[in-house]
Amino acid sequence: MDVIINYWAVLASAVAAIALGSVWYGPLFGKQWMRLIGIAMPGEITKAIKNAMIKSYSIQAVSVLVMAFVMAHVLFFISEIFEVEGVIAGVTAAIWIWLGFVVPVTLGSVLWENRPWRYWFITAGYYLVTLSIMGIIFAVWP
Repeated sequence: MDVIINYWAVLASAVAAIALGSVWYGPLFGKQWMRLIGIAMPGEITKAIKNAMIKSYSIQAVSVLVMAFVMAHVLFFISEIFEVEGVIAGVTAAIWIWLGFVVPVTLGSVLWENRPWRYWFITAGYYLVTLSIMGIIFAVWP
């Protein structure tokens, strides 16, 4: 079976995830998230901080690109095997991926790292919304 992947949709999904992340961890939940993990932004961002941020953003960009690529494969197989398509298939796949992989992995931060539940809801919520957006993008742009 040849897997057919829309690489433009993969790229668009990754860009959407990065855009969502900048809003999610910026104006929506940024201050609260930083407070929960103990980050205090200095009054002035130094060159060293900028360089660290560029590295972090680059790694994050690659990781969401991989996530979008994998999501495209999952949706392809779901569509082929169960003969479902469209937004419902995309969002359903996103929820199952989130529930089966993201939730168990991110729960460790609360259970073993003593992070507050509020931190978990912010982080896990970001991934649920991100995966759902990716599923929708792949559904409407096959």
